[in-house]
Amino acid sequence: MKLGIMGVAALLVAHVAGMLDLVALPVWVGALRDRFGFSLQQAGALPTLFLLGAVLASVLFAARVNRLSHKLVATLGFAVAAAAFLAASTQTGFGVLAVLHVVAGVAVGSGLSMVHGAIGRSQNPHRLFAMAGICLGIFAVVFLGAVPQLLIAFGGAAMFVCFGALMAVAAVTSLLFFPKTDLVEMPSQLPPLSRPVWFLIFGISLMTFNQAMVFSFVEVIGGVRGFPVESVLAVLIAMGLVNLVFPAPLAIFLEKRVSAYRVVLVGPMVQAALALVVTMVTVLPVWAPSAAVFVAVQIFTHTFAFGLLARIDRTGRAVSATPAMLMIGAALGPFIGGALSQNFGFPALGIAAVVVAAVSCFFFAQSKART
Repeated sequence: MKLGIMGVAALLVAHVAGMLDLVALPVWVGALRDRFGFSLQQAGALPTLFLLGAVLASVLFAARVNRLSHKLVATLGFAVAAAAFLAASTQTGFGVLAVLHVVAGVAVGSGLSMVHGAIGRSQNPHRLFAMAGICLGIFAVVFLGAVPQLLIAFGGAAMFVCFGALMAVAAVTSLLFFPKTDLVEMPSQLPPLSRPVWFLIFGISLMTFNQAMVFSFVEVIGGVRGFPVESVLAVLIAMGLVNLVFPAPLAIFLEKRVSAYRVVLVGPMVQAALALVVTMVTVLPVWAPSAAVFVAVQIFTHTFAFGLLARIDRTGRAVSATPAMLMIGAALGPFIGGALSQNFGFPALGIAAVVVAAVSCFFFAQSKART
């Protein structure tokens, strides 16, 4: 499927909006704890509800991706998410915020499934997904540099206003420029996804779980360790810069030079090593660089995994389910991370990350062996 410049731009904007959690989790959890007064477990639970809603929607829509209007679903999805987040900016109670997080998650998951389905049907899914990663890095620099300052100036509601504004922009660009994707005639009963595809999905989901479990509490860990607030904010900004200049451009450069399976096997190991440093080290010069590059490992590894899925599964269902495989892990990560850190301390996050990484490597190895 050929995409025009504006069509590509619409997909990139929608990808950034849909992948908001990958950038915003530490600020999200930190604001819910510090600005709204929720416990660590409650602060982790609200993003978890958002992500669970996105998973549910992605699973439902991915199975029907070839029979739906991508443009219509994406536009409506991001518009509803914008309304839900703007409504959240007027609330402070846990119960109402929980409902609005679920609504926003369902809306984002439906729209993002259409976006990733369109990317998967492009001429070079690996390259376009990497370009989306670059745009996410640009957004991360702006978001992590500006939103913490807005929270200081205007309070917790500012975060939800920013979320709503981003979703509104994605809705408008989807309405105006989303590329035309012809509906594909598929048999009413498609064969089940192959075992290599399922193993890749499991491996990606576990990596995402690790990323969310640790990344959600980076800001909190920095504060508990006694690091200056300015240093922790600088780490978040550096994280955005690293995500911009390192993982996606490197994935484009190495697309034909490195085996994708080698990348997905090594990725969880590097992620686990960094998780140990982030959760256990108390020296800022060692902690800060590890925290700054932590998310980049996930972005780099998943770019290769996305390309593998697009090649192995020609029906498009697997890549359309990307939000589900990313967000099922991300949904559980903040909640379980909050429970572990609240009851056993932050080092428990690092130990858990090593165990999960080992299982992720096992699934990736099984996918390669069965292909």
